[in-house]
Amino acid sequence: MWFLPLGGTGEIGMNMNLYGHAGRWLMIDCGVSFDEPLNPDKPNSFKHEVVCADPRFITDNKDELEAIIITHAHEDHIGAIEDLWLRWQKPIYTTPYTAAVLRRKLAYTAFADLVPIIEVNGGETVQIGPFSVTWVRFTHSLPEPFGLVIETAVARVLHTGDWKIDAQPITSDAFDEGLFKRIGLAGIDAVVGDSTNAMKPGWSTSEADCYDGLLAEAKEASGRVVVGCFSSNIARLITLARVAEASGRYIAVLGRSLERNVGLARQFGLWPEHIELIDHTHAGYLPPNEVLVVATGCQGEARAALNRLAEDSHPHLALDKGDKVIMSAIIIPGNELAIQRLTNKFNARRIEVVLAEQSPRVLHASGHPNQEELKQLYQWVKPRMVIPTHGEPEHLKAHADVAKQAGVRMTLTGMNGDLFKIGLQPSVRRNAIKAGRIALNRE
Repeated sequence: MWFLPLGGTGEIGMNMNLYGHAGRWLMIDCGVSFDEPLNPDKPNSFKHEVVCADPRFITDNKDELEAIIITHAHEDHIGAIEDLWLRWQKPIYTTPYTAAVLRRKLAYTAFADLVPIIEVNGGETVQIGPFSVTWVRFTHSLPEPFGLVIETAVARVLHTGDWKIDAQPITSDAFDEGLFKRIGLAGIDAVVGDSTNAMKPGWSTSEADCYDGLLAEAKEASGRVVVGCFSSNIARLITLARVAEASGRYIAVLGRSLERNVGLARQFGLWPEHIELIDHTHAGYLPPNEVLVVATGCQGEARAALNRLAEDSHPHLALDKGDKVIMSAIIIPGNELAIQRLTNKFNARRIEVVLAEQSPRVLHASGHPNQEELKQLYQWVKPRMVIPTHGEPEHLKAHADVAKQAGVRMTLTGMNGDLFKIGLQPSVRRNAIKAGRIALNRE
């Protein structure tokens, strides 16, 4: 059994993974990254707006590809399907919420009706060629985050996708440790897992813990409150709706992606029914102390709502001295300068900016596991081997070290394009295929 990462191993983002057995391949995730160079070794070279892993290897071997599985609806796992699907024209397996996100994305293409999307529920097992795949529910920062148990005649692998251990994830049931103990009892040859926070000690913060900090910031504000967060973070949007209600403010969203995601939350019964969004064009006419706006652009994106507010060029809302901007998100590595420029624009107009990473209050919760969560998972699952993925080289190394501390006897680390053998004699063939990046044209 083979594991071949084309994207997302040695970097964070643009995940594209292949599992191979008996001359067949299974693709797990097909994502993008934003504002990235095509050569990661030259980070200061020209950056393209949307980038994904180079799919040439599997395109050249598309007759051997059985299907595509999408683990969850974040852009770094789902975002390239609309650009690449025609190259393969294979069925897509995913869960209902992620399928709804995918159908909305594909609606803008000319081939939406041609894409077979097969919906699968948590705990369900599907036979896809030589691969028996079981959907395993984790907790994360959006609805329906799933890992996969992928079984062939020679090996059994747990592919985690993005996850954390969260007792109050807002959009789903609490993390089920019993499920992973049962998976461990059945035997796992390898865990291929998320390394994003492998350098962070302790435990990640629960999504529910953001409420108190955000509410305190809103209550202390005398003027308008604008919150920047990832538009896909449904849990945070629900929390902010509750914060608006508790602080006596109306809530509006600025940005089409936010509007779409609130619509999906309503469609799936996640949005608090008694809390209504106001039309964003009305927010500018309300008293400042009655306004809470959620805006896109928390990574300093030039064309997003936050930057337009900072430049006082937004057509529907103008901010004034005394208003407050809260960044309820991490700073993704590489975006530090863009966020600093955004902050400087607000500060120059005497608009307060509160960064989650600099606040003593909990204003953001990561969706990825810290070191103690990784250890706990391995103590439950007891895998024979761990293959760290979803991280830069230093994250992968830290993840391997944590796995060893948890009693895992073997770890294999590598990069995109390395071919991992999973079986009786695990190994890595370095640079087995040429891995790279391509730019996607979204105009």
